[in-house]
Amino acid sequence: MADKLLIVMVNTDPTNPSELGAPFFQATVAAAMEYEVEVVLTARAGELAKKGVAEKLFVQEGSDKSVYDFIKDAHEAGVSFKVCTPTLDLWGNDLIPEIEETVGGAYVISEAMDDDTVTFTY
Repeated sequence: MADKLLIVMVNTDPTNPSELGAPFFQATVAAAMEYEVEVVLTARAGELAKKGVAEKLFVQEGSDKSVYDFIKDAHEAGVSFKVCTPTLDLWGNDLIPEIEETVGGAYVISEAMDDDTVTFTY
């Protein structure tokens, strides 16, 4: 059985915040279940790594909990957050402190192909 969950957020669009809750919630739950969990933000979803973006987004209208709160909860549970290098070209280098590393496509592919890793994409 795999012991690592890799969540690649590539198709999730920050302009539709209702899509953003599930990946971060599932990452938090998996970390609480003591799995190793990584979330890689890339392409359009990479904008969430930029300071000031996720703080202004709310999964549900009227909620007090921002998307950034979901990210912080996941990070506190042990989730490791990474951003893909090309994302920096799109959205800049002013990143939220939860981003631990910048990785490239080869990293994502090698992790996704590892037999000990299950990969979810959003």
